[in-house]
Amino acid sequence: MSVGPTRETAAGSVHSNTMSIDPAAASPAESAPAYAAPAVEKALDILEFLAETPGPVSQQAIAQHTGRSAAQIFRVLSVLERRGYIARDEGSGLYSLSLRLFELAHRHDPIRSLVWLAQPIMRRLATSVGQSCNLGYRAGDHLVILAESAGPGDFGFRVRVGAEFDLRGTNAGRVLLAFADAGGAGAATAVAAADAALDADADAAAGSDAAGVDASLADTLAVIRTAGIAEQPDGLYPGVTDLSAPILSREGVALACLTVPYVATSLSTHPAGFVREELLAAAAAITELLAGADAAPSGASGIPSAANAG
Repeated sequence: MSVGPTRETAAGSVHSNTMSIDPAAASPAESAPAYAAPAVEKALDILEFLAETPGPVSQQAIAQHTGRSAAQIFRVLSVLERRGYIARDEGSGLYSLSLRLFELAHRHDPIRSLVWLAQPIMRRLATSVGQSCNLGYRAGDHLVILAESAGPGDFGFRVRVGAEFDLRGTNAGRVLLAFADAGGAGAATAVAAADAALDADADAAAGSDAAGVDASLADTLAVIRTAGIAEQPDGLYPGVTDLSAPILSREGVALACLTVPYVATSLSTHPAGFVREELLAAAAAITELLAGADAAPSGASGIPSAANAG
């Protein structure tokens, strides 16, 4: 299209001094955020850089790392220092992260927030698959049930909130172990951590079989980590198949585990394959909500995304 200022000639007719505008150039970049807040972006870049840096750094180093000039970040540094989020050494002028973020994090109850965010999605999951579901987390060498949502039918299997189970003896516990760290050696690390938590007398009683058990568990955890889900018959209740998927942090570490104790009877409304897909979608939605993302994948029946999970 053409736009431009107009001018009136002596004859009284109006002409237009036009310039051509490229529609692509007039459109915002595809990667641009919906709402720009440059000052906030600068502050977050600075905080993340200081969090990843082992020692105090200069204003110039911060500017270079964030891709901005020293003048651009001066005001942001001043505000962060005044609000107590960073500290500046008067002698050297170097900046470091303060304990302010640590203090704020410890005012926040992560377990309460996890349950609050997960429950709407869990209710939708239970309705979708016609089965109950529960949310568990790791407490030492135990799996503790944080929340539970009953299925819509008259018949089903439920797990009591607050119930505790041996971590390595449950499907959900093995999922938590498989994603115990973000590295590729997560399974081996998880086995070592689990072994350290076991009672010394139990280890002694296992004798020479302990190494074989650990090797078998390591193989199992590696398979779970690759698949992103675990499925096996419940070790305590015959006829129940546990389907478990991890709720992950930004770094890929398991924060909790979402489980559907699937009971296949004539009253079951959906096959296990459908339940598996819905479970994965629900776990992904909770993961995205915890990360503060805008959207999460939807399953076959529309398990809510992070944008509409409320």
